[in-house]
Amino acid sequence: MKVLLYFQNYDMITKSGIGRALKLQIKALESNGVDYTLDPNDSYDIAHINTYWKKSYKVLKKCKKEGIPVIVHGHSIVEDMEGSFSCWQLANLYTKPHILKMYREADYIISPTKFSSDVIRGYKGVKCEVTPLSNGIDIEEYAYNKNKIEAYKSYFKLTDDDKVIIGVGIPFKRKGFFDFIKVAKAMPNVKFIWFGGLNEILLPKKNVYAMHHLPKNMIMPGYIDNDVIKGAFMGATAVFFPSLLETEGIVVLEALAGKTPLIVRDIPVYNDWLIDGVNCFKGKNNDEFISIINRIINEDTSEIVDAGYEIAKKRDIRNIGRKLKEIYTKLQTKGN
Repeated sequence: MKVLLYFQNYDMITKSGIGRALKLQIKALESNGVDYTLDPNDSYDIAHINTYWKKSYKVLKKCKKEGIPVIVHGHSIVEDMEGSFSCWQLANLYTKPHILKMYREADYIISPTKFSSDVIRGYKGVKCEVTPLSNGIDIEEYAYNKNKIEAYKSYFKLTDDDKVIIGVGIPFKRKGFFDFIKVAKAMPNVKFIWFGGLNEILLPKKNVYAMHHLPKNMIMPGYIDNDVIKGAFMGATAVFFPSLLETEGIVVLEALAGKTPLIVRDIPVYNDWLIDGVNCFKGKNNDEFISIINRIINEDTSEIVDAGYEIAKKRDIRNIGRKLKEIYTKLQTKGN
């Protein structure tokens, strides 16, 4: 069995969650002995398509014509676009039909959580099976590593006494970027770091203005993908991810795997797997987020962190790879 992992224009999306998902899928398949290709012109038995644009649809149609089963990965839902890019309303006129067309013509859909799977299942015209399966996390990469923590502290010139709250993502409203700034302003004695960026041309003017007028205790180092950010996930005081809408959030899994207290917004995507005060902290507004951060700074939260790590272990990429292999085998058998 050989699987096509298809990501259209990977170089353009490499800094996004979908781009990072390719690396995770490759590791998942390699750890379970599944042969794969990234070339749509190669030979393969199953296509696992992760993007939704014109070339992706051509690959889907080619596979359908040749009788090759097609899995479309539900990384995105139509609602993701709202309030993100500049002129997002116009962009959505193009993006929404492509997403829906891919889902409607798929033989099988995988989406990271029950929430996102339920949303996709509810789209008119989607008739195939939709299965929730986490994007996964390589927990070995986030195992305690003193050198990575030192790399993070050295990069930002931090002392052992500094209290540091990190956030990660493209600086969109949907990602909770503005709330992250407001919480930082309200806590001048705590340092805040937001990892991630985007060409300013693609961002609304309000976002660009905010990026250039950050509170004194907040910095934005841009996109970093090395030991520095892994050290941050291990050594920060907390990971604060106030996103308003997610299909899963790889950042969430990274925080859990790094054994750092995780703060998320209380939104439906987390309802069935993250429990406030048990394996994470949830807040509904900025006052609650501030209260949670103060609690983390002043109290022992190790029991909650340890419970969160158990969630990450279940989503270890090797386990996800086994489940992917089961899905591929079922589709291949059905196709034959």
